[in-house]
Amino acid sequence: MKPWIEAARLRTLPLALSSILMGCFLAAAHEKFSWTIAVLAVVTTICLQVLSNFANDYGDTVNGKDTEARQGPQRTVQSGAISVDAMRRAIIIFSVISLVSGIGLLYEALKDATWQTFAAFLGLGVLAIIAAITYTAGKRPYGYAGLGDVSVLIFFGWVGVLGVYYLHTKTFDWTLLLPATSCGLFAVGVLNINNIRDIESDTLTGKRSVPVRLGRERAIVYHWLLLGGGMLCSVLYMFFHFEALPQWLFLLSFPLFIRNGLAVSRLKSPRELDPYLKQMALSTLLFVVLFGVGYWIG
Repeated sequence: MKPWIEAARLRTLPLALSSILMGCFLAAAHEKFSWTIAVLAVVTTICLQVLSNFANDYGDTVNGKDTEARQGPQRTVQSGAISVDAMRRAIIIFSVISLVSGIGLLYEALKDATWQTFAAFLGLGVLAIIAAITYTAGKRPYGYAGLGDVSVLIFFGWVGVLGVYYLHTKTFDWTLLLPATSCGLFAVGVLNINNIRDIESDTLTGKRSVPVRLGRERAIVYHWLLLGGGMLCSVLYMFFHFEALPQWLFLLSFPLFIRNGLAVSRLKSPRELDPYLKQMALSTLLFVVLFGVGYWIG
């Protein structure tokens, strides 16, 4: 089981859950929360994230993007710990599990909704599965063209937060785009650190990530824009909805993002950067918890 646990990359799960928790907290603050919907959303998200990690492990190997020059954790398919065929079967299995779990979530949340609403959310779920697989797998992986940042913003931000909020409340508020964008930008920040770390190996293998396209120095500026944009969006949302002081509790997480930006600016070695992937992911999760708890009790 050890190679499969490594391939699942459990350290990415806190980031994947951040947008789901944000949607749940916002729904709870409006007194429309369901534990059943929340649990099903968490299960579906975990399955999708594991699927994405398996597909990434598989795709980078079969497309020749994982080489000895890469500085991050060794991939299981590239190292031979898991065969290509076994990983391909695992991708199919988790695609089916994600779909079944997602349909269960939609049935529970939208059983009284119109079939058009159900179909729209089902379409989003199918798109999430396709996006998870085709990031690095398939004939034209969009991650190699530098489009991963857009996908992460959409699914780890807007779809995750707004989708879960709607499943709880059956309503939509445009101002919720602000905390949703915060979650999305912070998630893109994690991807950006990963791509800055791998900028040399990605250049050698033809992977055109955003840092490869921008160059290291401008990629660092881009990182600060992601962090600053995420913090600004959350502050703006709270200005629009301020009622009590505890709502600003999330500001306590901001020093962690500043620390992350300083580390990315200062550290040159890929191995030194690697721990800040986890630090950024956990900082995002802490931000969501503080934001949600403060907004709820405020």
